[in-house]
Amino acid sequence: MTKKILFFPVAAAALLAPLHALAADEAADSSIINLRNVEVLANRATASTPVAFTNVSKKQLDRENDGRDMPFLLAMTPSLLATSDAGTGMGYTGLRIRGSGASRINITTNGVPVNDAESHNVYWVNMPDIASSVRDVQIQRGVGTSANGAGAFGGSINLLTDAPSFDPYAEFAGSYGMYNTNKETLRLGTGLLGDHWSVDARISHAGTDGYIDRAFSKLWSYFGQAAYVNGGTSLRLIAFGGKEQTYMAWDYASREDMEKYGRRYNPCGEYTDSEGHTAYYPNQTDNYTQHNFQLHWGQDIAREWHLNLALHYTKGDGYYEQYKTRRTLIEYGLEPYTLPDGTIVKKSDLIRDKSLRNGFGGGLFSLTWRHGRIDATLGGALNNFRGHHFGTVEWVRNYIGALDPSQEYYRHIGEKLDGNIYARANIDAGHGLSAYADLQYRGIHYTINGTSDTYDYNTSAPQQLDIDKRYNFFNPKIGLNWASADRRHRLFASWSVAHKEPTHDNFTDADPGHEPKAERMFDYELGYTFSSNIFTGGANLYLMDYRNQLVLTGQLSDTGNPMSVNVPDSYRAGIELQAALKPVSWFEWQVNATFSRNRIKDFVEYIYEDEWTNPIEIPCGDTPIAFSPDITLNNSFSFHWRGLDTALESHYVSKQYMTNARVEEQTLPHYFFSNLSAGWTFRSILGIKEARIGATVYNIFNAKYESNGYAGSGYYIDTDGQKVIYRYCGFAAQAPAHVMATVNIKF
Repeated sequence: MTKKILFFPVAAAALLAPLHALAADEAADSSIINLRNVEVLANRATASTPVAFTNVSKKQLDRENDGRDMPFLLAMTPSLLATSDAGTGMGYTGLRIRGSGASRINITTNGVPVNDAESHNVYWVNMPDIASSVRDVQIQRGVGTSANGAGAFGGSINLLTDAPSFDPYAEFAGSYGMYNTNKETLRLGTGLLGDHWSVDARISHAGTDGYIDRAFSKLWSYFGQAAYVNGGTSLRLIAFGGKEQTYMAWDYASREDMEKYGRRYNPCGEYTDSEGHTAYYPNQTDNYTQHNFQLHWGQDIAREWHLNLALHYTKGDGYYEQYKTRRTLIEYGLEPYTLPDGTIVKKSDLIRDKSLRNGFGGGLFSLTWRHGRIDATLGGALNNFRGHHFGTVEWVRNYIGALDPSQEYYRHIGEKLDGNIYARANIDAGHGLSAYADLQYRGIHYTINGTSDTYDYNTSAPQQLDIDKRYNFFNPKIGLNWASADRRHRLFASWSVAHKEPTHDNFTDADPGHEPKAERMFDYELGYTFSSNIFTGGANLYLMDYRNQLVLTGQLSDTGNPMSVNVPDSYRAGIELQAALKPVSWFEWQVNATFSRNRIKDFVEYIYEDEWTNPIEIPCGDTPIAFSPDITLNNSFSFHWRGLDTALESHYVSKQYMTNARVEEQTLPHYFFSNLSAGWTFRSILGIKEARIGATVYNIFNAKYESNGYAGSGYYIDTDGQKVIYRYCGFAAQAPAHVMATVNIKF
């Protein structure tokens, strides 16, 4: 049965292979205030911009939003994969675009950078239910337009938060499903006050026990904005944030563990108690609070000129709490101790906290000039980050001696000044042809000073960090776009250059003698789309050619972060295909597929004795890039009849290697799963403006699959003096068939 279901959408994609669906924005609701001036749209692509992009409307987001994180709400878009540690799409989740991980995808809200300035990651768990306050999302694949933040190296995601409403409103949305997964959201708006002012607010709670054992999440979030509009002047003050507590599930489980303990097995927090029984530390949690503040000002200067200015500040504060078994005491600033029987204890179980306190602020601007056939923008940003990293030991099993839980065993401070300026123009040359140029300069000064959490046995002290790096990047982009007179045909071609600096962990986790280098990419894109009343389709060819790309090794650091290494030459090449067929008003078929080749040229694998010393080199030749599937496919059948809507969505992902050494036993197997949803919308009943009830069966055919994982290798010396290589891996198992029910009421 499963094979037949798989072959049907694959065959459909093959039949529609030359086609590509044209993504279009839905008409704006008439009750929304036109705040074009206040919204930072400078870095968004339009139909005349020669880049590959997809728009996701608020209507689409609302239909999918039952508490799952944003990566899962965008999972139907081309070349995008969503992952979940807990297996339910809530808590620690991630995404990849064209095989590029979250640290290489530039994410903004209203043009303001969201990526952490040091890790370059976006932790969606710190912004729970942000989808309930998002107006729409644009996903750009490849380099895209000039971006504020860590730089787009695989894609960009731009979120626009809700615009204020003319009319007062109240809305409640609730969801509940298996594994105690739930979400409750309350939204309120004053409407227009005194012809100029409006206030909107949201508060949300979400939680899950997780499919994986103990992988619970307890999430709270808020959103608020006050807006002022007067002629050509617009102001908007926005605040949003979240607080999360999530039990760790990022160690994953090996195949042997799954066979022994089941697919839900979670090794995080596992230890042996004093009676020799297996136990799990209940506070093995990640805890973080984040607040985001934005002030946007838009001003019409003249008929052809418009200015946008924005100030922003993000405050983050949190910690990991971990039970660690048999840890070497001196690595934590503790002295070995002697038991009454004379035994000297150098290793013991302990509980540690690793903390972060971050502040990130800055400003950005864009000045737009539109005259005749010329649309030009001058823009830029200046941002400053300061982050404190420190760790303490809370408890040591049977420790004899003084133990101060407030005593730090490492502390370092990272500071980053990041600025960019760009000039962009789109010139209409006539006969449907337009030329595009986008020139950006970006400068970075990044320092790390203090001590690392890594112990240096050569100096018998924590590793000293004294990193002072400056980067200067020039990122040009040029392209041509052609559209037929009837707008049915669109053809574009572009060439772009992007650079990216290493992350904090690239420096602190680097192997000795392998200091990370900045990366460079040349991106070539060629796309065609066709659109008619009942059918849209097309194709996009891409080649992303890298120098010194930092690729995932498959291994995880001590805190569960993926580790990377530079490779001199590598590339990602592929074709993205999309199609949509709507022969009647009540039925639509959408399908997209990506066929790609992702390779490292002449990769050399480094394997360490006991995973930390005396490396050996193994030449591997040309190898696939880790976590980069050759094929991804999304298929959707949707039906709409009066107030009833149903959809069957299917996703296929081919095999992924979890290291770059092409080791077959270290792979994520291909997987295919489907979700079936149905809902009914009622309007104008009992004083309610609109009400919707619905339910979704996720993974309806009960596929057993893993969306993410890790892998590593090491060697030891046997009794004959021979080097014996060993390999290991873990897998993030996803939930089998499970149900979520939703209700949404608007007043």
